[in-house]
Amino acid sequence: MIDYRIKQKEKFTDKIGELLSMFEHTRDVTLSEVSDLNQCDLDYLPDDSSNSIGSLLSHIASIEFVHQVISFKRRDLVEDEYLRWGIALELGDKAREEIIEHSLSYYLDGLSQVREDTLLYLKSKDDSWLFEENKWGNGVPYNNYYLWFHVMEDEINHRGQIRTIKRLLENNK
Repeated sequence: MIDYRIKQKEKFTDKIGELLSMFEHTRDVTLSEVSDLNQCDLDYLPDDSSNSIGSLLSHIASIEFVHQVISFKRRDLVEDEYLRWGIALELGDKAREEIIEHSLSYYLDGLSQVREDTLLYLKSKDDSWLFEENKWGNGVPYNNYYLWFHVMEDEINHRGQIRTIKRLLENNK
């Protein structure tokens, strides 16, 4: 059942716990949206320039992984990480060609594994960590709070795309 309350989480500081509560709600709604999809549904492309639902689920996991690297390890992806996550991160033609023919459990396992790591990392942080600042390569500052807000924002955005693809899929059945 989806929880419609933002609340603190045991074993986490106040703000991190509230952020995790929002993550959980966001993920629960996403999982509800895809729970009845089969492999053909996950691979469906409305047109030649769209992303599939499977690709979008992989992208959601990739964004979270990248933000783990940036915020917890304070670096960018290394080559083997980019090889693992780059296609899902960038989407487009390569994703349409390569992120196909997977079951729903494949995508859900990927989302779950990345989230488990996020939770482990966040258990070791306190609220002040959220406000620690760094700068992008172009000199623009950001803080960890923004990075993790963006993870949630990205998932919500792509869930909207998933809903649109599902409507188009239903219209084409």
